[in-house]
Amino acid sequence: MGHIFIFLIGFGLAVSGGVTLIVYVNFLPAGLGWMDYILFIKDRPECYFLPIGILLMGIAIYRFPNNL
Repeated sequence: MGHIFIFLIGFGLAVSGGVTLIVYVNFLPAGLGWMDYILFIKDRPECYFLPIGILLMGIAIYRFPNNL
């Protein structure tokens, strides 16, 4: 049962981080370049939710492959 909880937490974090990254892409038409975008998102803690969520989902899937 815990592996489903880990998977769902990871999924929620991945969605939250992905949406945040997409929202911040709207800075590009405002005149920022890609390098400015990357420098901006590396300082935002919510942007790290995407890789953390993907990691948690991977752990839940590959650690408990027969239980999902």
